[in-house]
Amino acid sequence: MTTIGPLLKEWRQRRRLSQLDLALEAEISQRHLSFVESGRARPSREMVLRIAERLTVPLRARNALLVAAGHAPEYAERGIEDPALAPAMEAVRMILSGHEPWPALAVDRHWNLLAGNRTAMRLMDGVDATLLTPPVNVLRLSLHPGGLAPRIANLRAWKTHLMDRLKRDADASADPGLEALLAEIARYPGGPEAVPSAAERERGLIATPLRLRMPAGELAFISTTTVFGTATDVTLAELTLETFFPADVDTAAALRAMAAA
Repeated sequence: MTTIGPLLKEWRQRRRLSQLDLALEAEISQRHLSFVESGRARPSREMVLRIAERLTVPLRARNALLVAAGHAPEYAERGIEDPALAPAMEAVRMILSGHEPWPALAVDRHWNLLAGNRTAMRLMDGVDATLLTPPVNVLRLSLHPGGLAPRIANLRAWKTHLMDRLKRDADASADPGLEALLAEIARYPGGPEAVPSAAERERGLIATPLRLRMPAGELAFISTTTVFGTATDVTLAELTLETFFPADVDTAAALRAMAAA
């Protein structure tokens, strides 16, 4: 059975904090923290939650820390179709629909597709059908040679951007599923170096764009990420909205034309 000490020490080291630093942050004595990590003391429920908050531990992992300390989990984990999540999922659907004609997606903690608006789904037309078999992994779909990768004009830059994000997610969550996904997509071909377009040079590359070749021409997007910042449900806390905006006027016009057609 996993005990609280090794788990807590692993999270502290992952956040690059000394025992003294964490003790000061959590307002406990370093001696007591040392006893907890070595297994000589069992922390209270309140102490586990306070330490987890200071370490910015994800809700799923906070439950694991509580169980390892002999306490009941604090945060519910409901299925995405649970009636309790209906208001939040309705908000997600409203955001996705309202974002049209620009593409938008909702993904879970492993980047599996939960929902997408019509524009996003149209951009996936023509990819290898096996990549569209649920659960559809958005990163695999984007970077796999059978997916969108052959259409991405700046594949190497976009792959580097996504891998950097995935590595940050994996480091922050200590999720073995994300670490396995990172290792998988690292093996995919990266594509040739792309020359920035004139529009990108004018923008000074303020963000890494996605440059996607489509029948309507090359489309350029910049992306934003939205999460439920006050979520107290594990599933909802791990849900992310990926919204894309046109990076130039030509892309905006092409997307409006696609929507009209």
